[in-house]
Amino acid sequence: MCGICGKLNFAQDSPVSSESLRRMLAPINYRGPDAEGIYTSGSIGLGHKRLRIIDLATGEQPMCNEDESIWVTYNGEVYNYKELTTYLVGKGHRFKSASDTEVIVHLYEEFGDDCVKHLRGMFSFALWDDTRKSLLIARDRIGIKPLYYVQTAASFLFASEIKALLADPGIQADVEPEMVDRFLTYFYMPGEKTLFKSIKKLAPGHYLTIKGGHILIQQYWDLSFTPARLTFDQAVEKLEHLLSVAVRDHMISDVPVGVLLSGGVDSSAVLSFAAENTNRPISTFTVGFAGGCTDERPFARIAAKAYHAQNYEISITAPEFWDFLPKYIWHMEEPVCEPPAIALYYVSKLARQYVTVLLSGEGGDEAFGGYQSYRNFSWLEKLKCGLGSFASMAGTVASACMNENSRYGKYGSLLRTSLPDYYYSHSSGPYEIFNSRYRELYAPDFLATIDAHRRADPSRAFFARTRHLDPLHRMLYVDTKTWLPDDLLLKADKITMANSLELRVPLLDQRILEFAASLPSTYKLKWMDGKHVLKKALSKRVPPAILYRKKSGFPVPYTSWLNNDLRGLASEVLLDNSTIARGYFRRSAVERIIHSPPSGSSAKEVFSLLTLEFWHRTFCDTQPQAHSGDAVTCLSL
Repeated sequence: MCGICGKLNFAQDSPVSSESLRRMLAPINYRGPDAEGIYTSGSIGLGHKRLRIIDLATGEQPMCNEDESIWVTYNGEVYNYKELTTYLVGKGHRFKSASDTEVIVHLYEEFGDDCVKHLRGMFSFALWDDTRKSLLIARDRIGIKPLYYVQTAASFLFASEIKALLADPGIQADVEPEMVDRFLTYFYMPGEKTLFKSIKKLAPGHYLTIKGGHILIQQYWDLSFTPARLTFDQAVEKLEHLLSVAVRDHMISDVPVGVLLSGGVDSSAVLSFAAENTNRPISTFTVGFAGGCTDERPFARIAAKAYHAQNYEISITAPEFWDFLPKYIWHMEEPVCEPPAIALYYVSKLARQYVTVLLSGEGGDEAFGGYQSYRNFSWLEKLKCGLGSFASMAGTVASACMNENSRYGKYGSLLRTSLPDYYYSHSSGPYEIFNSRYRELYAPDFLATIDAHRRADPSRAFFARTRHLDPLHRMLYVDTKTWLPDDLLLKADKITMANSLELRVPLLDQRILEFAASLPSTYKLKWMDGKHVLKKALSKRVPPAILYRKKSGFPVPYTSWLNNDLRGLASEVLLDNSTIARGYFRRSAVERIIHSPPSGSSAKEVFSLLTLEFWHRTFCDTQPQAHSGDAVTCLSL
C-alpha cells in the first residue's frame, strides 16, 4: 500500500522538478512512511511513498524495466502476481525484484495498455513509456484504490489523494457549486466529479492515456450479470471454494496480517478462512461505543473464540467522535456522511500497533444482496408489477392512510414512482429533506443553479444500462458503480491509510464478484432473507449466533450523540454567521433541522451539514498543509 503522484507538462521544454513532487508527496506521507522515491525526466515526474508489504528489500519505486524506458509508480496489491511472474519469465522477461510492482512493467511490455486486464487485485498506478512519450494511469475494477487527476492548460497531474494535487501552486481549491447538491442528494459524491471544480476521479475499471497532449479515457471492465447454469447446491459448493482461495490470496504479505472483526457474517467468514490459511493465531480488532446502542463486541468475541483468534477491542465516546471530525474531513477529502468511518479510524489505529495489513468483510452485502433496502425494494417492485395500472392508485390510497414519515408510509409514494427515480442509494431516498424538500432548504440564489443538475445524477445513467435486469440486479449494479467505490471503499482506504495500514477486501475479489453476479436473484434473496447462498456456503463454519442474527450494520450511536451531548456544538457550527454566509442554505431551514425531534434522519442530515461546513473550513478557507501526526495544521475552526 502506497501513495502515488505525478506531473506531466505538455511543453517538452518544461521540466518537472523533484521539489515539486516532494511538495505533492508531503501531505500524504502517512500512506507510505517507509520510503520515498522520485523519478524525473524532462517534462515527466513520478512520485512514490511506500508502505512496505511485499518484497521489503527490493521493491522500491518508481520502478523501471531493464533499459529504463518504462517507469511505474503504483499503489495496491496484485494477488495473481506470482502466476504473472512465471508467465512473463517464460516469455523472456528478466526480473530484478520479487515484488508485484515489477509485474506491471513487464506486462505493459507484453500487452501495452491492455496490461490492466491481466491484473487481479486492488490498484491505481501510472506508467510512463519514454519511447512513445505516453502516460498511462489506471484504476482497479471496483475502485478499491483511489486515483484523482486534474488537467490545466500547461500540465496533467494525478495523485492518490486530492491534497497532493492541491500542494501544487497551480491548482486551486475552487468549489463546484452543483456538487454541493449532489453530496446532499446522496450523502456522498458518486461519479467522476468532486466538490473541487477542477479535480476529477478516474472511474473504476477505467484507464486514461496521454500522448501528444491528447487525453483518452477507456473502460476495460464492467460487471456482467450473464447467468451461470448452476443448481443452488452447485453454487454453494463453488462459492465456498472461491471464498477460500480469495482469502488465501489476500493474505499474501511479508508483514503481519489481521482481521477487522465486526461480529457480522461477512467479517466472521473472512476470519474463518484466514484461520485455515495460517498456523499462527490471527489478531482481530473490534470497536464498541460508550452510550446505549447495539454493541457488536459480544458477537466479535464469539467469532474470535471459534477461530482461536486474539481479539483486541476499543471503545470510543461522544467527545472523541467530535474531536476527530476535522481530521475525518482532512483524510476523506470528499464529503461523505459516514459516521462509522470515525470508529474505523480508532480501531485501525489500535490495529496498527500489531499488524500492517487488515482483512475486512466489506462488499458481501453489495455482492449478495444483504441490505434490507434490497429486500424491501425488490418486493415493492414485485407488488407494483402485480398491481399493474392500479399501482399508482394504491400508492395514493396508502399515502392517504399512513403518515409519509412513518416506517411504512414512505412506500405509498414509491408505488407511484419508478425504481430509478426513487433509488438514489442506501444512504438516501426521495423522502429525505435534501431530496423531497430541498427547495425549503436552499437559499434562492443557490437553488437557481442546481435544478438542471438534479436531472442528470449518476445513478440514473447507470440504471439506464440495466433495463434488461430484474430489480435486485439493477440495484446491485448501480451500487457497485456508485455507493461501493465512492462511499464504502473510499472510507476504507483513506481512514485506514491515515494510520499507515493496508485494508484488503477479499469478498470483492474479482472472481467472487463476477460469480455472484452470475447467480439468479432467487439464490441471493429467499423470501426476506438476504445473502441466502452466502449464508448457506458458510453454514458449517460461522457460528449460528452470528449467521442468523439480525443485521445491524455498524451501529455508531451518533444519532444519540448529536441529539444530546453534541447538539449544542453542532448548532454553534451550523448557525455560525460564516456558515450561513456561504449562501447555500436558509437559516430557518437549518434551524428546523437542528431542532427537529430526535430521529435517525435528522441526525444524518445534521452530520452531513457538519461534514460540508468542516470541508469548506479545511480546504477552502485555508489551503491544506502537510499532515503531521495527529495535527491538522490547515484547520482554523
